[in-house]
Amino acid sequence: MVKSSSAAGAKVTIYDIAKLAGVNASTVSRALGNPGRVSDKTRKLVEHAAAELNFSINPLARALPTGRTGMVGLIVADITNPGYFDIIRGAQSAAAALGLTLVLAESSESGSTEVVVARRMQSSTDAIILATPRMSDPEIRALSGTKPVAVINRCVDGVDSVVPDVQPGIGEAVRHLASNGHQKIAFLSGSAQSWMSARRWDSFRSACDWTGREAQLIATTAPTAEGGRLAARDVIASGATAALCYNDLLAIGLMQELQAAKVNLPDEFSVVGFDNIFGSDFTTPALTTIASPFKDCGAAALGLLLAALPGAGLGPAPVRTVGPMDLRTTLVVRGSSGRLLTPAI
Repeated sequence: MVKSSSAAGAKVTIYDIAKLAGVNASTVSRALGNPGRVSDKTRKLVEHAAAELNFSINPLARALPTGRTGMVGLIVADITNPGYFDIIRGAQSAAAALGLTLVLAESSESGSTEVVVARRMQSSTDAIILATPRMSDPEIRALSGTKPVAVINRCVDGVDSVVPDVQPGIGEAVRHLASNGHQKIAFLSGSAQSWMSARRWDSFRSACDWTGREAQLIATTAPTAEGGRLAARDVIASGATAALCYNDLLAIGLMQELQAAKVNLPDEFSVVGFDNIFGSDFTTPALTTIASPFKDCGAAALGLLLAALPGAGLGPAPVRTVGPMDLRTTLVVRGSSGRLLTPAI
């Protein structure tokens, strides 16, 4: 079975634990590898003995007889983007509650890197969560054919998905800007590989049509603060008097560049971000943004994977999408947008 080092440096086995706990070695194996098969009293007795001997389970070794490592992988596009913090927290909290360990990696906004990272994770994890993935649909389906996979912020046919409903928040944002008199509103896009960027643009364009506003698409170099700064010239040249950005980092960069150019916010120009990341209210003025329920997304993705894990005891789990009725976006109005603009004539 599994071995571990004791405080004295000697190898501790399940036989040592069994002797200390006064039970059979097979009971120790069940208590540590599949605690549901023993009583709570026996499990606690074995765990106490294991702790006294400084014994810990090697998840890779445990996977040999059980087929399970107790670890779930989470791959994010950019680990430096605060937008992923709540996804990580939500998945981690759900994993911890289930006795699972979350393993984190990033793809650096690269589909090819993401494929490599996912393949490396296959042998050491029971399932994988892809947060805003950059790999192609066929690549994601191929991965799900070998390991349970859940995708956040994207829909892929045949794969469990968790997608926040962007329409409520975007609709609120466009109506808010329209009430300030803005006639032309720019949308700063995310990565060209981003499924969610395209979804947000479609929803934004529809909301502008509904309110009689003109929507202007502005491509960016990257969904970062630097990308927002570089897009500022194109935004002003477009004639728009307000902008909704794919994410808060773009919005913060746009605000910085506009302020450097002596554009008064929000008197002359209004900016709205997306995701409500940590620090979005640290700017001057504080950033108006659309909040995404990312913590719930992380927990929901973990829940979908649990149902799909071999031996979960729940039977074959149908592919499903958690989204519109479960996870809604909402507008958070702060100082970067306001009612100071005179409607354009």
